[in-house]
Amino acid sequence: MDLQDDLKEGEMDLQIGDKVHLVIETESALGFTVLINEEFDGLLFRSEIFQELEENMEVVGYVKNIREDGKIDVSLRPQGFRNVIDSDVDKVLSKLKNSREGFLLLTDKSSPDSIRFHLKMSKKAFKKAVGNLYKQKLILIKDDRIELV
Repeated sequence: MDLQDDLKEGEMDLQIGDKVHLVIETESALGFTVLINEEFDGLLFRSEIFQELEENMEVVGYVKNIREDGKIDVSLRPQGFRNVIDSDVDKVLSKLKNSREGFLLLTDKSSPDSIRFHLKMSKKAFKKAVGNLYKQKLILIKDDRIELV
């Protein structure tokens, strides 16, 4: 068995959605190259990053995609609709509960940058989380803010 076979064997241990240990390596135009579980090279796309990262930093990640060429894409967020929505809902809810006034001056009209700054998530993720909280009757949506019920 040569090195190539070893790599292929190892790759098969990873499944999409797996929680993995990442070491941030170098920044590129696309995002950051990462070392996955001290064994595989991966890529963390810029669009997946909602926090400050630096080289040699260790973070928890999730396997997002294993491409034909053996390259592995990772995310810092759990994969799978349920997990992602739940963690976003929890984030928005705890931000509301921890706010002194019981509201956030963010709405679906807020800029993506503003949402990213306050909640470390994309506008799309924010809107899904708010929709979920609204359906559960946990929040009210006003013109300029969302409020805890």
